[in-house]
Amino acid sequence: MSEPDDDRTASLMTPARLAQLKVRPQAAASPTAWLDQMAADAGSGHVRRLLELRQQLETVVRAGEGELRPLATACQGLHDALERVEFAQLQPRGWLARATGKGKQAASAFAQQVERVQRAAEDLHDDVKDLLRKQSAQAATDRMLLEFGAEVRALEKIMEQGTRWLQDMRNQLKVRMAAGGDPAVQQQVQQDNARCELLVERLKVLRTVVSATQRAMERARAALAGRGALLASVQQLLDGEWKAVRQKIAVVAKAAGSGPASEDVDRAGRARKGLQGLLQQAGQDCGAAQANEQAAADELAALQGPLQAAA
Repeated sequence: MSEPDDDRTASLMTPARLAQLKVRPQAAASPTAWLDQMAADAGSGHVRRLLELRQQLETVVRAGEGELRPLATACQGLHDALERVEFAQLQPRGWLARATGKGKQAASAFAQQVERVQRAAEDLHDDVKDLLRKQSAQAATDRMLLEFGAEVRALEKIMEQGTRWLQDMRNQLKVRMAAGGDPAVQQQVQQDNARCELLVERLKVLRTVVSATQRAMERARAALAGRGALLASVQQLLDGEWKAVRQKIAVVAKAAGSGPASEDVDRAGRARKGLQGLLQQAGQDCGAAQANEQAAADELAALQGPLQAAA
């Protein structure tokens, strides 16, 4: 091969340039085989790290399976306890009811109903508190997602570099083929062309990996964020709507013996109905969040195949 031809080939597929692709090929029998292996294994180091991260993230997502069911049950429990509060029994009564003690009986029954509501609210509060405590320990998961993104971006950079290299290589191959030359030169051209095809196939594999990884990563991120938003909404419900309902019920309970004002009963009833609607929605959201987490874990599991094939 002439010196100019040597220079052109070296400028296209040198160890220094291929090192930019961050690959770790196994030992090859010859420099040519080594270069071929570099083209075929581009980005394999990043893919292997993604394999490790995939397993770790799937484990994290699956660890939460079933955790939201008790929360949904607690939401339903508070909803049902509120439903059993009978405001009608506290309507103002006449002198006969007061004389026979029915007013006190009604007040006592109402107090028991309110107590059951309070216990149901405490159960819901405990479930939310426990899940929020686990949520606060998510810093490691956040770092994992960041590393996922970094590895994907590294593969994208390799793909960009490889695409530029292919364009450069093919342009020069056209010039070298047109120039002709002895059989040794033509053999080198054929080898370089085959090397281009190796890299073409490798880039296709990497595109598949990047696309599948991005989808799985985004679904996992959305599922984890969805759980956080759900817990925040239930906590807000307890801090806001539940406290307002509790105060209104307390006003009614305080006047239970003598018969509360009808407007106080109406206000408490409307507030209860509004809270029950929110509790029903929260229970449905628990089911949706659990389904999203299951889907995210399944997609992470499905990512094993493409990553393994590209490693």
